[in-house]
Amino acid sequence: MKILFFGDSITDMGRSKEAGAIPPLALGTGYPMIVASKLSELYPKKHEVVNRGNGGNRIVDLYARIKADVWNEKPDMVVVLVGINDLWHESIVKNGVDIERFEKVYTMLIEDTLSALDGVKMVLLSPFVMKGSETEKQFEFFSQIHGYAEVVKKLAAKYGLYHLSLQEKFDAYAEKYGAEYYVYDGIHPNVAGATLIANAFIELVKDLL
Repeated sequence: MKILFFGDSITDMGRSKEAGAIPPLALGTGYPMIVASKLSELYPKKHEVVNRGNGGNRIVDLYARIKADVWNEKPDMVVVLVGINDLWHESIVKNGVDIERFEKVYTMLIEDTLSALDGVKMVLLSPFVMKGSETEKQFEFFSQIHGYAEVVKKLAAKYGLYHLSLQEKFDAYAEKYGAEYYVYDGIHPNVAGATLIANAFIELVKDLL
């Protein structure tokens, strides 16, 4: 099974984008690498994991590169995590994507991928935010991400796709250990946060693996 992770910097996490990069470098240091590690132990030689995250990407950026980075790879499963930059970029460069356009383009991404890849499984991970160095001064603004997360949840239900609410996961674990244990700046997961995502993802799709 070929599993392709598609998203922004939370997925990217420093992956090598050079052609022919060996798997450890091509997977980066985030949750795709941890998923690959766990699957290689649990199900030897059954999975190929591909990371196609690009830092700074919004939903419109994902859609613009979906043919080259997703469809041409012909994966069996596509996992999408996007949304925080659609909101954040409005604050820093006035180039965000509002919720209505986010939903419209995300719908196109889903419908076109289901059409382009016969039998593909899609997993939608909802965007999240925690209090941290990048978010605490504008936390009310960043809290708008919950609206984007609701769009993702709605689209997953509409198209019968797998869905994972990362906000719920991070909130639950942060109650015990604190947000900073999982997310180093309020947006980007550290090793513990990436492991949280990887474990939740594997649990969600275990019947397919």
